[in-house]
Amino acid sequence: MSLKGALLVTAVALSLPATAQPFNVDSGHTYPSFEISHLGFSTMRGRFDKTTANLTLDRAAKKGSVDVTIDATSINTGHAKRDEHLRGEDFFNVAKFPTLKFKSDEFKFEGDKLTAVNGQLTMLSITKPVTLQVKSFNCGQHPMAKKEACGVDAFTTIKRSDFGMKYGLPAVGDEIKIAIEMEAISN
Repeated sequence: MSLKGALLVTAVALSLPATAQPFNVDSGHTYPSFEISHLGFSTMRGRFDKTTANLTLDRAAKKGSVDVTIDATSINTGHAKRDEHLRGEDFFNVAKFPTLKFKSDEFKFEGDKLTAVNGQLTMLSITKPVTLQVKSFNCGQHPMAKKEACGVDAFTTIKRSDFGMKYGLPAVGDEIKIAIEMEAISN
C-alpha cells in the first residue's frame, strides 16, 4: 500500500465513531473493602464478598461507564458476631437495604491512564457524589481467556454519617476508607 493509501485508511479509521466495549466483570476477582477506626485504638477492616457490575470502556475516546451492585449481606470482617451486628439496623440494615450501588459515566484520563471515576454512591437509600481515585489501571491480553482484560485498583474516603449511618459516633470512626479492586474481561 502506498503512503497516500495508508494515510487515507488512517484518516477514515480516525473519523469513525469510537465505540464503548462491554466487559464482563469477574466477580471472583472483584472485592470492595473498607477500613474504619475502632475506638481510636485500631483499624477494623472488612470486605464484601458478593459484587456484580456492568462495565463499558472506550479507551480510545477516554470514556466509560460502570454500574456496581454490592450485596451488603455479604459483609465479612472475619468475625461472625460483628458481621451480624453490621448487617443489623445500627449499620447497614440489610433487611431494608440489601445492596449498595455505585454508578458512573464520568471517567477521567490523563493521557492513556485512568486517574479517577466520578459517580454516585447509594447506601441506606441516600445517594451522594463520590470520586474514586485510581491507584492503578492496566489492560492487556488475558492469558487464559485470550481476550482483552482490564484491572483497576481505586479508593476513596466517605463519611458514613453523610449516609445516615450514625451508630457509635464518635467512638467508631465516621470516616471510612473504601478500596475497590476490579477485574473485567471483554465480551
